[in-house]
Amino acid sequence: MTYVSCFYHAFAGAEQEATLWGRSYLESSTYSFQEMRATVNSSTMAETAANRICKVLAVNQENERLMEEYERLASELLEWIRRTIPWLENRTPEKTMKAMQKKLEDFRDYRRKHKPPKVQEKCQLEINFNTLQTKLRISNRPAFMPSEGKMVSDAGAWQRLEQAEKGYEEWLLNEIRRLERLEHLAEKFRQKASTHETWAYGKEQILLQKDYESASLTEVRALLRKHEAFESDLAAHQDRVEQIAAIAQELNELDYHDAVNVNDRCQKICDQWDRLGTLTQKRREALERTEKLLETIDQLHLEFAKRAAPFNNWMEGAMEDLQDMFIVHSIEEIQSLITAHEQFKATLPEADGERQSIMAIQNEVEKVIQSYNIRISSSNPYSTVTMDELRAKWDKVKQLVPIRDQSLQEELARQHANERLRRQFAAQANAIGPWIQNKMEEIARSSIQITGALEDQMNQLKQYEHNIINYKNNIDKLEGDHQLIQEALVFDNKHTNYTMEHIRVGWELLLTTIARTINEVETQILTRDAKGITQEQMNEFRASFNHFDRRKNGLMDHEDFRACLISMGYDLGEAEFARIMTLVDPNGQGTVTFQSFIDFMTRETADTDTAEQVIASFRILASDKPYILAEELRRELPPDQAQYCIKRMPAYSGPGSVPGALDYTAFSSALYGESDL
Repeated sequence: MTYVSCFYHAFAGAEQEATLWGRSYLESSTYSFQEMRATVNSSTMAETAANRICKVLAVNQENERLMEEYERLASELLEWIRRTIPWLENRTPEKTMKAMQKKLEDFRDYRRKHKPPKVQEKCQLEINFNTLQTKLRISNRPAFMPSEGKMVSDAGAWQRLEQAEKGYEEWLLNEIRRLERLEHLAEKFRQKASTHETWAYGKEQILLQKDYESASLTEVRALLRKHEAFESDLAAHQDRVEQIAAIAQELNELDYHDAVNVNDRCQKICDQWDRLGTLTQKRREALERTEKLLETIDQLHLEFAKRAAPFNNWMEGAMEDLQDMFIVHSIEEIQSLITAHEQFKATLPEADGERQSIMAIQNEVEKVIQSYNIRISSSNPYSTVTMDELRAKWDKVKQLVPIRDQSLQEELARQHANERLRRQFAAQANAIGPWIQNKMEEIARSSIQITGALEDQMNQLKQYEHNIINYKNNIDKLEGDHQLIQEALVFDNKHTNYTMEHIRVGWELLLTTIARTINEVETQILTRDAKGITQEQMNEFRASFNHFDRRKNGLMDHEDFRACLISMGYDLGEAEFARIMTLVDPNGQGTVTFQSFIDFMTRETADTDTAEQVIASFRILASDKPYILAEELRRELPPDQAQYCIKRMPAYSGPGSVPGALDYTAFSSALYGESDL
């Protein structure tokens, strides 16, 4: 049938609207059947008629089914809308934020879970309605008219749903904001109320106390200052109380669900605040009255403290000074202490007058307390000093004054004795010190000057030594005076620059110098006699040594000695000078003594014995044998020298040795340091 319709339209060239398609279909079908009637037999026509009826009935049944389905879906959707709109239009507020948030969650579940399927149903219903209407037009059926109120185009119910939904959401948000504000105000009220109640707890009991009745003036003033601080604190809390009342008022205006409890709590806070104000005023008046009553006693206590403390310190200082251990070392120092003590004694009458004035103040305090029957202690809150302490310390001062007089006088006598010891020691030390110095200079001059024969120098030095030994009595006497000074614990002496240690060192140095100088002259005499040096040569050696002794201390350093040798014609290399220095300065002290200089000069200029000469002499005594016997030594040499050689000669172990043979060659080499024997 569709084919026939299309064929008709294609060849007829008709351009009808889609809504006329059903009618064209019937007309074309009628025409077609009329054309075909002539060519189709009767059986075929019956079958065709039956098919047409079936198809028409099937289309009609399907359309009726779609109509019933539409009616059912539209009824269910409208029923859901009717149930939902009252829920969305319910504006009954909840009392708590939690309940309102639950409503908001339910609404959000509705928007997320319940409504989206209904929106799909509405859309599907519109699609079904349009499809049904199209099929009816195609099948040349009249348009479908749903029951009243179930038209898809009738959007009143859905619009009311949308409107209720929008209004419900706005109401929820506004209500949540209102409850949030209420909860914030309620929490703020609770916090401020709790803070105020915590602060006010126990304040009434404190204000009702009568602790000032038995308090001292200092304590009353402290209580008054504390009360003033409390009043400042009370005034500062006025603003909090007003804030609490204002918040309670706002909660009432916003219809807070727990406004009854809020009002009750606020009323209690305001009532307590009024009581605190009344009690605060009464306590201030009582404290001020008590303060005025104790002021007189306090002034007396303060006056006592101001005068007793300095006086007590003065007495303590006086006792310390009177008992102070003093250490003086001169008459001037002890005289200064005596003068200071006399000045102190002159102040005692004035101090006694001050003591009596202080006692009068304390007596006045006790009189006032007894007269007014005041329930406070007579002890002074400003001072720890008591009258008993002042009396005891004053008596102690009077006892220590004469004791101090006696000790100062004894020390003055001791210092006079010490001064005599100083002067006595200084007189002797000032004489002995220069005498020792002069003798040292004389000995030094005699040791470096050319004064003639060595024997004359020796005699002069012996005379010096004799005079020095005879002077020992003066040193011993000075030692005795020094012992007395030490026993008297005298450590300084302004009358002399000499100490006993200086004198001892100088005396020991003088004895050492004279002994060393005599020994040097004796050594020079022995050297002269042993080497055959004339007195003129000795004088020349002394003149040369003195010339190059730049420091004039009886010693030449290495450079002075080198210059002396060069002036005498020596051609010195470093090795040769080092060899000479090992002879004149074997210990490496860096100086050359006059004796070492003479030994070197005599070794260089005089005819001296050598190891070879001594070996040749022993060979003669041994009858040309390479060894010598003990009997031969005893026969040829003095007994002591023979015994010296026998004791020190090593045994001979060379060719032709016999028992008891002694090696005179090794012995002779050892005498001149040419072997390790």
